[in-house]
Amino acid sequence: MTSYTLEASREWWSQRWLDLLDSYRFKKRLERGRNYARQGNVLSIEFKGAKVLARVQGSDPEPYKVSLSLDPFSEEQWGYVIETMSQKSIFAAKLLAGEMPQNMEDVFTSNGLSLFPFTLSDVHSKCSCPDKANPCKHVAAIYYQLGDRFSEDPFVLFQLRGRTKEQIISDLRDLRSKRIETSATETSEVQESTPEKQFSIEIGSFWQYDEPLESSLVVIVPSISETVLDVLGPIPLAKEEENLTSLTAADVVMKYLDTVYKDVSQKAVLAAMNVGGG
Repeated sequence: MTSYTLEASREWWSQRWLDLLDSYRFKKRLERGRNYARQGNVLSIEFKGAKVLARVQGSDPEPYKVSLSLDPFSEEQWGYVIETMSQKSIFAAKLLAGEMPQNMEDVFTSNGLSLFPFTLSDVHSKCSCPDKANPCKHVAAIYYQLGDRFSEDPFVLFQLRGRTKEQIISDLRDLRSKRIETSATETSEVQESTPEKQFSIEIGSFWQYDEPLESSLVVIVPSISETVLDVLGPIPLAKEEENLTSLTAADVVMKYLDTVYKDVSQKAVLAAMNVGGG
C-alpha cells in the first residue's frame, strides 16, 4: 500500500494529527518512531483518564514504558464547547455515528481553544529508555500509533483533552433535555398568563364591522330574479290530494320562499344604500 493510499484511507482528523507531527522538528526521531510503529514494536497502548500509557519494545529485552498526555480543558471550557456542539444537531449526530464533523475544530477555536496541539511542547511525554532526548523514538512511535487510534475512535482525541465519549454524549443529552423542559415551561407560563376571554368568541358581534368602508371598493347591485331556490330546484315534498288543490306542497313552499328571498334581497339593497326606515 502506497503512502498516498494510506493517507486517503485515513479519516481527516487522524491525518490532521499526523500532518501536525510531520510539521514539527525532530524529523529523524519521528521517522524512526514511524518505523517502530509500522514494525509492530508498540506492544500495548491504553488510556488511564486523559493519559496514554504504552509499552514499546526497544533494543533491551524489557519493553520501555511510555506515558503521553495533552493539557486537558477545564470544566468551564468543556461547558462552552458542549454548548456550542448542542447548537448544531449535525455534530451530535456524526459523533454518535463514530464520525468527526468536518468543521469540529471550529467549535473549539470559537471558544478560544485548540483541539490539536500547536507544538510538540504541548504534548507531555515520558519514556523509561536511557535516551535523554524527548521525543525519543519510542515516544514518537506512540505519536503515530495514536493516529490509527484516532481513526478508529474520534472520541480518543477528546479523551486526551479530558472528556470521555460517555461524558460528552451524556452532557449533550442533559443539555437537550434542559432546553426541552425550559421551552415547555415557558409555553405553559404564557398560556397561564393569557386571559381566557382573549380566546372566547362573541357570536352576536362576530360579523360586526365598525370601521367605515372605502367607498371606491363598495359596489351595490340590485337583486336578480334568480335565487338559491332556483339553483336547488323543487323541494321533494309529497303531492297533496288532487281534489284539494292543483298545486303540490313543494310548489306552495317554493312560491312562499321565493317571495321571502326577494323581499329580503330588496331590503338588503336599501339598507346598504342607507334608504328607508329602521
